[in-house]
Amino acid sequence: MDPYVLIVEDDDNISEMMTFYLSEEGYIIERAGTGPEGLEMFEARKPHAIVLDIMLPGLDGISLCQQIRRKSSVPILMVSAKHEVSERVNALLVGADDYLCKPFSMREFAARIKALLRRSQLNGGAEQPGEREDISPIAIDVERRTLFVRGAAVETTFSEFEIIKLFYQNPGKVYSRDELLNRIRGFDSFVTERAIDVHIANLRKKVEADPKEPKYIKTVWGVGYKFILE
Repeated sequence: MDPYVLIVEDDDNISEMMTFYLSEEGYIIERAGTGPEGLEMFEARKPHAIVLDIMLPGLDGISLCQQIRRKSSVPILMVSAKHEVSERVNALLVGADDYLCKPFSMREFAARIKALLRRSQLNGGAEQPGEREDISPIAIDVERRTLFVRGAAVETTFSEFEIIKLFYQNPGKVYSRDELLNRIRGFDSFVTERAIDVHIANLRKKVEADPKEPKYIKTVWGVGYKFILE
C-alpha cells in the first residue's frame, strides 16, 4: 500500500505544490484547509504522515499537534513562516517530529517526508498511546540535532550536543577531557578542560534524574567520562 500523507495547510498554492511533489514520489495525498477539518480527516483515515501548518483557521497547528499526539505517534512535519528558534523548539516539544521554515525547497520537503516515513517504518510504524512503555530514556536525532530525554525534546548547546552524540554513538567507551576537547574545538570559543566539566555538568542536569548520582554520564576518575545506556 502506498503511504498516505495528510496535508493540513490553508495556503492553496503551497498545498498544491506539496501535493504535486509528494504525488511524484508515489504517495497518496489528501488535503485539509482548516484545523478542525485536519483533525476530522486524521481520525477518519489514519495517515502514515502529516504535514501541519502552524497558522490554521479554526484550530492552530500547535493545538492540533497536541490533540493528535494524545492518540497517535504518526510522524508530523510542521511547516511555518515563523523562523524563531523558540517556535521550532515549541513545535518539537508538543510532538512534531520535524520543522521546516517557509519558504523552503520542495525537494527538501519531499526528502524530509521520506526520512520521517523511513524512521517510522524502522520503529514499527505509528504507535498508539500506551505502546511506548519501553522507550529509551535517552535518544538523539542527528539530522535534527535534537536530544530526547524520556521522549521529550531537550534544548542543548552546540557543544553539548556534540558531546552527547559522541557518547550515545559509543556507549561504554571512556573519553579523556583532551579527546572531548578535540571533538568540540573550533565550535566552542572557550574550549578548556574546565569548559568540558561545565558541559558535562549541564548535560547531567538535562538527562539525569539525580545529577549528583549520575546513572548515564559516569566519571572515570583520573581519566575522563563514559556513557552508559542500559
